Amino acid sequence: MLSACSLPRGAAIQSEVVAASDAEDAPFAVYPVSRNTVENFQSWPKWHGHLSWLGSTRGPSSPVIRSGDFIDLVIWDNSENSLLLAPGAKVVDMQGIQVAPDGAVFIPYLDKIYLSGKNPEGARQLIQERMGEILPSSQVQLAYTAGSGSSVSLVGGVGQAGIVPLPDRNFSILKLISQGGGVAPTMRNPQVSLVRDGRTYKTSLSRLYDNASLDVVLRGGDKVIVEQDDRYFQALGSTGREELVYFTKDRIDALEAVSLVGGINDVRADPKGVLILREYNKRQVRSDGKGPSRREVVFTIDLTTADGLFSAQRFDIHAEDVVLVTESPITKAQTIFQLIGSVFGLARSAQNL
Repeated sequence: MLSACSLPRGAAIQSEVVAASDAEDAPFAVYPVSRNTVENFQSWPKWHGHLSWLGSTRGPSSPVIRSGDFIDLVIWDNSENSLLLAPGAKVVDMQGIQVAPDGAVFIPYLDKIYLSGKNPEGARQLIQERMGEILPSSQVQLAYTAGSGSSVSLVGGVGQAGIVPLPDRNFSILKLISQGGGVAPTMRNPQVSLVRDGRTYKTSLSRLYDNASLDVVLRGGDKVIVEQDDRYFQALGSTGREELVYFTKDRIDALEAVSLVGGINDVRADPKGVLILREYNKRQVRSDGKGPSRREVVFTIDLTTADGLFSAQRFDIHAEDVVLVTESPITKAQTIFQLIGSVFGLARSAQNL
């Protein structure tokens, strides 16, 4: 009768959660985590993992003129009958000459000069050579201003967002973020997204700090977005807290996850019954052992053994996992005994009246 009582409990018991896994048509699969299995599990797909990232490439330190950029020309000429200068003038100033879509600029008496792909000094020398054919004594000065095609956008997450002209061909993401005032120290595990040619690449700021080869050189038209990490896992059961827990770094293992939620309850929890509930994409289901055999998977961890503790440190938590610390079966028995003791105590009190 007592075993049939519906007694209040704080969490499920492990045997209750995994009971249906033995059936042939079980809706989920159960996998114990141990030193013999954890490496295999770590190679399984990460449905909610980071997007891919680009390798870094370096170029010359000078900028390159592209379509949409602007040049300013100042031309000095001492000849008495200059084609460009008014009588008595020694200098002509041509401001805001835009590079056309075909990569050329138009200069009076020189017609079209193709500058796309040249650095500013190379463009100045080319114009000087062409100008020298008609004005041998002329001197050319050139100033370059990047247009929209030679600029990048820094969007959010920094002190000053905006459009930034590329100063050279080695202007990288970290230089851009620094120029924008840096990232607020209160931002949770900042994530950096690079949007290029219709594709999005993503990594964490900490990875860029740690690995210089990931500090991608920017191209005109790139968009860089900095935002805090929105990945989370859910803690349930006999833990210190039951809540959504956001990732504070790129990788969180199962042992860290338990610590982040205040550990396991010393009175109620079953340290042999730490469960990680995970849902995979249906395309990731496999029958060869190189992936989950069901979309819904329960990983079981025993924290009472050294094998279980070390394996938990090597088992990564994925975004949207559920970390469930089950309740000890003894807790249910203790609840029953407490109920029996209360009944007998009430009976004795009634007899003494």
